Amino acid sequence: MCNLYSITKGQKAICDLAKAMVDRVGNLPPMPAIFPDDMAPVVATNREGARTLLLMRWGMPPPPSVGTHPITNIRNTKSSWWKPWLSKPAHRCLIPATSFCEYDHRSGKAVPVWFALDKSRPLFFFAGIWRAWQGTRGTKAAPVEGEHLLFAFLTTDANAEVKPVHAKAMPVLLLGEQDRETWMTAPAEDALKLQHPAPDGSLKIIATGHREDP
Repeated sequence: MCNLYSITKGQKAICDLAKAMVDRVGNLPPMPAIFPDDMAPVVATNREGARTLLLMRWGMPPPPSVGTHPITNIRNTKSSWWKPWLSKPAHRCLIPATSFCEYDHRSGKAVPVWFALDKSRPLFFFAGIWRAWQGTRGTKAAPVEGEHLLFAFLTTDANAEVKPVHAKAMPVLLLGEQDRETWMTAPAEDALKLQHPAPDGSLKIIATGHREDP
């Protein structure tokens, strides 16, 4: 399960690659460590049909049967709980990233291992969904009450690079323009075909031992 990632590219690069026409983020600093419940940049389609870069909170409400803890990663796309958001292109989103972390437990300790496309950390996107939600989020020390925009991203089987570190899963990466367009515009039947591992050889381990991408 990926519960830590980074985005260190600027918003112009994100908007250009995602074809976002509206930027509601303001000044976006580098974010070398994004954890669950953090606010992070997301590209979604607004009510006028324009792709928009805005901030959302990481973690969506879970199915009642699994408790109350927000869900950051979605594997079971056949679940009726996720169907309303997966079936509508308007509720799919692109989540920009430059690296993501999985924890290696082979030594008996949880060692952070960071994956990227290469050491220069090119921009890519996770396949995500989003929704509005009313309630309280944030920490116990600083709760935030009201309407929240929440997101989560899809996971799938691990590829050759991720599997030795985290055998169960990896995020769904949208590495090409056609994949991004399909995710944002196609019927669910076609969009969900993108839930597969990144090609073997497409990722590199670029850092270990840090809880942020150094």
